[in-house]
Amino acid sequence: MQNADIFSSIHTMYNSFTNTEKKLADYILKNKSQIMYMSITDLSDKAKVAESSVFRFCKAMNFAGYQEFKIALAQSLNKDNSQHHIDTEILIDDSMSSMAEKVKQTNISALDETYNLLNYTEVSIAVDAMIKADKVRFFGVGSSLFTAMEGQNKFLRIMNKAECSVDAHLQSMAASLMTDKEVAIVISYSGQTKDSIDIAKRAKESGAMVISITRFVKSPLTHFSDITLLCGAQEGPLQGGSLSAKISQLYLLDVLYFEYFRRTFEISKANKEKTSRAVADKLV
Repeated sequence: MQNADIFSSIHTMYNSFTNTEKKLADYILKNKSQIMYMSITDLSDKAKVAESSVFRFCKAMNFAGYQEFKIALAQSLNKDNSQHHIDTEILIDDSMSSMAEKVKQTNISALDETYNLLNYTEVSIAVDAMIKADKVRFFGVGSSLFTAMEGQNKFLRIMNKAECSVDAHLQSMAASLMTDKEVAIVISYSGQTKDSIDIAKRAKESGAMVISITRFVKSPLTHFSDITLLCGAQEGPLQGGSLSAKISQLYLLDVLYFEYFRRTFEISKANKEKTSRAVADKLV
């Protein structure tokens, strides 16, 4: 089934679907290109079916889950594309200058959308919590781990309470031992990564404030989040770890950083000078 065109498979199996599955199939066929940018929660809301119905539909199509279904959908869309797209915009016969322009515009669009999605009240609450916290822990797995590590690196320059574990098991253990005087910043583009959801759940149960940096306002991750900061990049299932998504997440970390610095100017300025001197002799 996975090797076949997914839209042909849907048509072939349509008569065997339940009424709910037919409703979902109709929505998918009418909105092909938008589905691969939707979380399972978004799709269930748009199609007006339960999340469990989406999962059962994927199983009925012989896929292990929603992510595998989206990969097959993206592959089928690529087959339909007679212009040979690379990812979603760049064409195989683009000139280098045209390709470079499109990459630039993709990144600019991601930043513009992230800026437009900023909720200043949420940012303010998040920064207040970070200032009061005994520890601020950054979490992420896969490509999001590098963003989490960058968050720690950024904040470690102005405060001594930024931490980030690089192993998913260590992250889960750390999250389970958090307190109501700590803040967890969980980074996950999809909000559907099992490890990230587990980390957020454990941190939440421990009493910590959970801040998620993610693409979708509704996802399993945001269910356990006190604050959700949305990144604006579009990333299909075949574009995991795209730099436009990472750039938009780093932008949000920068916003948190500079607002934190602004509100704690004297001590942050002093700490920045200390940490700068600490690594000065490492440079030639």
